[in-house]
Amino acid sequence: MKEMLNLSNYIIIALASLSAGAVNSIAGGGTLITFPVLTALGIPAVAANITNTVALCPGYLGGSLSQGKDLLNQKKRLWLYIPAAIVGGLLGGILLQVTPEVLFRELVPYLILLATALLVFQPIVRSYLTRRTKTTGAQPGSDIWGVVPVGIAAIYGGYFGAGLSIIVLAVLGITVDDSLTQLNALKQTIALITNLTAGLFFLFSGMVVWPVALVMAVGSLLGGALGGKLAGHVQPNVLRWIVVVIGLIVATLYFIR
Repeated sequence: MKEMLNLSNYIIIALASLSAGAVNSIAGGGTLITFPVLTALGIPAVAANITNTVALCPGYLGGSLSQGKDLLNQKKRLWLYIPAAIVGGLLGGILLQVTPEVLFRELVPYLILLATALLVFQPIVRSYLTRRTKTTGAQPGSDIWGVVPVGIAAIYGGYFGAGLSIIVLAVLGITVDDSLTQLNALKQTIALITNLTAGLFFLFSGMVVWPVALVMAVGSLLGGALGGKLAGHVQPNVLRWIVVVIGLIVATLYFIR
């Protein structure tokens, strides 16, 4: 695969991952930038998705570490949800690897539309959860109800991944009674474990385009740091709608193909 890519291709990949890292840190939806770029450069869709998952794992780690203090009193929940994230991420990864390339390419526009829709509804979900968590307190008995939905969300995350954090936060907000800050920290960890599990599984798939993955990993980390500095100067809603438009355009192009 690396023989097919030249220096200008790697520059495009670096810029895309830089943008994705910044977008993820401010509004989310960075995969809607990187995945289409990889396929446009000729990388097969399954290999592009696998490479994208492996490359973006460090970004999830950074997000989880930044909210570590909000996990200190959630150890019992972690014992419930981490196994669900591991099993789901592994199943999603296996499902992706056994999906024929032709079939996955058929599914891509629908997956992109789903991720785009999740991005559209993200502020609505957060607004609902903010209102809901203000009127409820943490109730230990509620935690178990989130295990199966989290596992299902993790299967999606291991298979495609775009919008995973939004799905997990919505699931936790509906099934678990606690503050949005606590749920957001838990969501970050679940997304990290899901992607890390799928990423580790993909390491042995022989389908990771390593030069691309390394460039993307560096670019997304730098983009995340840049996004953190720009967060106070960029309206998240404006950026979110830009990514939504990109997602719609990309999905349309895939349908035309």
